Amino acid sequence: MNVLNLTSKESSPPFALQVEALEERGIECTTVSVPGSVTANTGRSIVDYLRFHPAVLRESFGSYDLVHANYGLTAPFALAQPNLPVVLSLWGTDLDGELGWLSRLCSNHCDATIVMSEAMKRELGRDCYVIPHGVDFDLFKPRPQTTAIDRLGWNPNAKHVLFPYKPEREVKNYPRAERIVNAVRTDVPEPIHLQTARDVPHSQMPLYMNAADCLLLTSDREGSPNVVKEAMACNLPVVSLDVGDVRERLEGVTPSEVCRNEVELRLALASILNRGDRSNGRKRADGISKERMAERIHGVYRDVLDGRGRDRGGPAVGKRREPQSRQ
Repeated sequence: MNVLNLTSKESSPPFALQVEALEERGIECTTVSVPGSVTANTGRSIVDYLRFHPAVLRESFGSYDLVHANYGLTAPFALAQPNLPVVLSLWGTDLDGELGWLSRLCSNHCDATIVMSEAMKRELGRDCYVIPHGVDFDLFKPRPQTTAIDRLGWNPNAKHVLFPYKPEREVKNYPRAERIVNAVRTDVPEPIHLQTARDVPHSQMPLYMNAADCLLLTSDREGSPNVVKEAMACNLPVVSLDVGDVRERLEGVTPSEVCRNEVELRLALASILNRGDRSNGRKRADGISKERMAERIHGVYRDVLDGRGRDRGGPAVGKRREPQSRQ
């Protein structure tokens, strides 16, 4: 099977892991990415997307079985090519953000749609496949906390709360995390350090998660945040607002808490820091391995090529080329 991937987030670790896992199953993946660059405060321009269209159109005449649009903003360009069936993956902010209407519209015309959580499926309001991004369990696994703290040079006599993003990412709401940690200082006898993941390579995130005492998620919105699943794989307790599929993911994980407001965040964080235990997250992480993710996405591809995906993802638009092969 030969798949053409479209993405505006080629550097995203979840996307890279998805491609790696699919290729391990023998699926050939070629990626066309939206040109231009993205910073914490700026996105790609209209000109970048106009340059994207002819690149997608040219590539669609290659010997591919289908095109997989990863993230909603790539969907119009996937649908604009006349040759291949289209699978669309929505990640979260592309559905509940300001351009969510575009993702919904495009989903109606794709051969299959994949979302990250049951909550996203309800928000989309149509039948679709629910397949969250997977986790590399060989990379994210429990290691001795004292060893991780020593390698990072953190204070071994303090409590460390991990905010797993750059503070500049507004949707992740770092100021809220600061407020919660500052409030908890009076509830915990040890010093508390709020650690961020600024410029931390993804390969080093397991070290941070094993050194930390708790992961704190204060985002305004999420789809299926991989940091929560990665924390589970490292047995790192999680305190999070009730966003995306976090409540679903953390069901049965202890100690961890899903909260409705800042008062609950403070109480939960203080309780976990005072308790000082690791979680049972890895034991509760069934179904979120990268291998399981790839298996399920492969199943969607087969459904589309066998003509079954249209019942879930909506009617195809335009004339689609007969696939070159069916694996």
